[in-house]
Amino acid sequence: MPGAEFRILFVADVVGHPGRDAVKALLPGLKKELRPHLTIVNGENAAGGFGLTAKIVAELRASGADVVTSGNHVFAQKEFVGELPNLERVLRPANYPSAAPGQGWCLVDAGGHQVLVMNLIGRIFLEALDDPFRAADAILAAHPGTPIVFCDMHAEATSEKTAMGWYLDGRASAVVGTHTHVPTADARILPGGTAYVTDVGMVGPRDGCIGMDKDVVLQRFLSGVPNRFVVASGPVTFNSVLVTINSSTGRATSIQRVDREHS
Repeated sequence: MPGAEFRILFVADVVGHPGRDAVKALLPGLKKELRPHLTIVNGENAAGGFGLTAKIVAELRASGADVVTSGNHVFAQKEFVGELPNLERVLRPANYPSAAPGQGWCLVDAGGHQVLVMNLIGRIFLEALDDPFRAADAILAAHPGTPIVFCDMHAEATSEKTAMGWYLDGRASAVVGTHTHVPTADARILPGGTAYVTDVGMVGPRDGCIGMDKDVVLQRFLSGVPNRFVVASGPVTFNSVLVTINSSTGRATSIQRVDREHS
């Protein structure tokens, strides 16, 4: 008997207060329209553009996030180092050293099914951490028989994200890339049944530079002098993807971009 459809809505990197406002305004309506069984939000830039806090996690949950993933800025807010271990279904990349607080995967019961969600971070052009490929292997080996597996691969290099897609093809239901804040047009189903996209994009100010104030960013490029980035203002682009999965096989049947704007 064929499995039922299982839908996961993944919302890209939320940038600062403008991004959180857009999630609050748009996500509840999208969930009514698309009827996902599970909603995952990458929140690593939600606190002023850098990091998370427990208060902001609660805000994202109130807007409809079931799981919150992160990336290289996960510990940018000092208080979050102590807060993270007490938060359920909030992930830091699994290939951080084991001494780091929090964990990089969680099991979620949703829509009558158990889902394994993992968060990984790349090493090219980012701080070198443990091997994300072997971290993925270890997580999968520890959870045999869980057909629905979702991976947020937070990385700078498109080659590294593409490689992870191929590495997990047939073993994960979906591998979605985050971090660059620039959406890519390569969403597809790989031969083994894994939904893949190199970068989902962001939920952040459209007229900034990847969500940050463009004048501040330009000044750094023009002068070479470090300065403090601040989140831009103006209309917000809301990037996400909806992945549909066969609940019995764990294979994805479709991945579609869901892009909106919020004034």
